[in-house]
Amino acid sequence: MSGVPLFERLREACAEVSRRARYVRIDDQNLEQLAAILARERPRVPDLDPGRREFGDRDTTVAYVVTLNAINFGSGWFPHLRKHKGQSGYLTIAHGLRERFEKEGAWTASQLMGLQAADCARTFGQDDEGDAGELMALFAKALNELGAFLHREHRARFAGPVEAARGSAAALVEILAAMPFYRDVSIYEGFEVPFYKRGQITCSDLHAAFRGKGLGEFRDLDELTIFADNLVPHTLRMLQVLLMDVELEATIDREEEITPGGEAEIEIRAVALHAVEQIVASCHRRGWKVNAGRIDNLLWSRGQSPEIKARPRHRARCTFY
Repeated sequence: MSGVPLFERLREACAEVSRRARYVRIDDQNLEQLAAILARERPRVPDLDPGRREFGDRDTTVAYVVTLNAINFGSGWFPHLRKHKGQSGYLTIAHGLRERFEKEGAWTASQLMGLQAADCARTFGQDDEGDAGELMALFAKALNELGAFLHREHRARFAGPVEAARGSAAALVEILAAMPFYRDVSIYEGFEVPFYKRGQITCSDLHAAFRGKGLGEFRDLDELTIFADNLVPHTLRMLQVLLMDVELEATIDREEEITPGGEAEIEIRAVALHAVEQIVASCHRRGWKVNAGRIDNLLWSRGQSPEIKARPRHRARCTFY
């Protein structure tokens, strides 16, 4: 397996998890119905995510995308955040960071190294104690690590790791994995499942923000999988594409946290990823040459709707999503 390209290893691992899964399974009929609708309608992705929009200049844009994705986690803590009106936890953080950049400019790598939890709390309008404070402390640690990484490896330049990847999304994912919070690899029944959610979404966001040019040009962009988090699997569950064990579903509905890296948590992410691979293949058979990243964005946007949000999604406290 060591010679197999990264994204292919991930697809194979998730297919194997799906075959073995005890807590989550795919409803093939509902999956095909969803794929048929998507292939027929070919919906546009709504422009909801500030992480995918450019600033007025190249350096600020790349600094924003890289900085945001360094803290693009915390869904397990989001119920405890003070959110902007009508916004999710992620959108609250993304807009808060964008407002900071618009008013004061990007943090430098040196400034990132010195940030503390209280600085993050002020930036994002959160408490620096309790559950929210716990997340702010993790944000500060992630940003400290990013600053140190940029200083150590890339002459303190945000564009450095992107340039070092030389147009390969897989290479950028592996470069970013030098930072511990990016090492999103789970172990399921003795084999690795290299989700690398935040590394992959960094590539996707750069592509969107730079409109596929310059620092946003990746020759293997179509090889990206979904960015396995808790919202896309939840959307698939609400669409009855993913079916869950009764006890797991009850745990989620009671808004009880599940164990990060546990079998159920891995299965939720992996089976959702495998389901989207099947959706992509079905769309291709119907003549729509869509990729997994596009389907992810469509499902993520669908997940912002009130009817999807009305039902609890799974929560696990980790630094990967």
